[in-house]
Amino acid sequence: MPAANLQLSRNTHVYLEKDQTGLTILSTGAAATDQNTYLWKIPVLDGFSFSQGVATSEITLNEMARDNKLNTRRARSMFNDALEPAEWSFTSYVRPNSNATSVDAALWASMIGNTHYAGASGWLLTSDGSGGNAAGPVIPSTLNPVSVTYDLNDSNTVELGTFNLYFVLGGCAPGADDTAFATPNGQTVYKMSNCVVNSATLEFDIDGITQITWSGFGTLLEQIAVSTGGSDVYTTAFNASTAIDTGTSSTDNFIKNRLTTLAVTVSDVDQNDDGTNDFDTAYSLTLTGGSITFENNITFLTPEELCRVNVPIGHVTGTRSVSGSFTCYLDDSSVDSAGAAANTSAELFRDLSAASGVTSNRFDLLFSVGGSSYPRAEFDFNNCHLEIPNHGIEDVISLETNWHALPSTLDAADESTITYKYSA
Repeated sequence: MPAANLQLSRNTHVYLEKDQTGLTILSTGAAATDQNTYLWKIPVLDGFSFSQGVATSEITLNEMARDNKLNTRRARSMFNDALEPAEWSFTSYVRPNSNATSVDAALWASMIGNTHYAGASGWLLTSDGSGGNAAGPVIPSTLNPVSVTYDLNDSNTVELGTFNLYFVLGGCAPGADDTAFATPNGQTVYKMSNCVVNSATLEFDIDGITQITWSGFGTLLEQIAVSTGGSDVYTTAFNASTAIDTGTSSTDNFIKNRLTTLAVTVSDVDQNDDGTNDFDTAYSLTLTGGSITFENNITFLTPEELCRVNVPIGHVTGTRSVSGSFTCYLDDSSVDSAGAAANTSAELFRDLSAASGVTSNRFDLLFSVGGSSYPRAEFDFNNCHLEIPNHGIEDVISLETNWHALPSTLDAADESTITYKYSA
């Protein structure tokens, strides 16, 4: 097949590669096996991006006239100082699998830790090889084949897990062979090295399918598998035939946003400690939209040396931030359909705005994305600070509430628990 001159974004495959040296893959009912590198196929939506810029210095001359003819020097010079951190972003669907993992398991592992990754069998990798009972962010609490739980317990670290991303342009074009992606075969392959996940955001589009927008950084973006001579001479082709693709071809693991529910509960109704109740024990809210954002606030480090273009050498984590918002109609009902007291959105607004003695409130938010059906994803935030809701003046008046998930103590990393459930 002749090399393509132009590439279409819709023909792109994305792969995540993790060096597993020193880790152990655990298989169901089988002995552990060692493998140095694992590759995951990440199905992405239209709108992905990747790039790397360069920091430059401009040297200019600024002098007076050199002679009585008013001649002067007005030149300038440019220097490349350093490569900026490479940036990447793409969106994928939330898709639980039936083997105690999910299509995006490797991304979650990199987002919230640095030693635990989903393996080829669908089970998990640990640094100590102890399997399902090991401590770690992506180890299921039980070896339940239809659900997997992620938490933030291993995220209090200066560095997160790194991986390589491959963007294979033309990867699903007619005639493409995943055993030999290369320029002469019609593909343009870009490798971004030492990537980290900086943020993950879910947007609840009421009529959409649940998806996450992932973004992050890397140290170097380069084109690989390129021609080095004649039309059939190239560097080693990129072989993606062994990539882990469990669940990527399933049609029964997508989640509908419209089924999403939110449970708002309060364990301590008297947060002002004055003997009176500042809040109700629970609020009944029907969502019209919302979002959840996990943020690592990563900074990349780049040396500064003269006479060379410096490359980022690595990253450090910043303050971990877990936050979001939810919207619902302004509902001032006093009782629900069963005649019980209805603690609706208007009541939540009144309680939050009246609690002038509560400087930091505490709520438990449980987003059941997909409702009570299967598959679904549950995002549990046990210690949330809620801001006073803002009114949205539209055809139907609405309220938007911003929230911030906080750890139980400043030393803890227990802001959230994420559970993917494939079936009962």
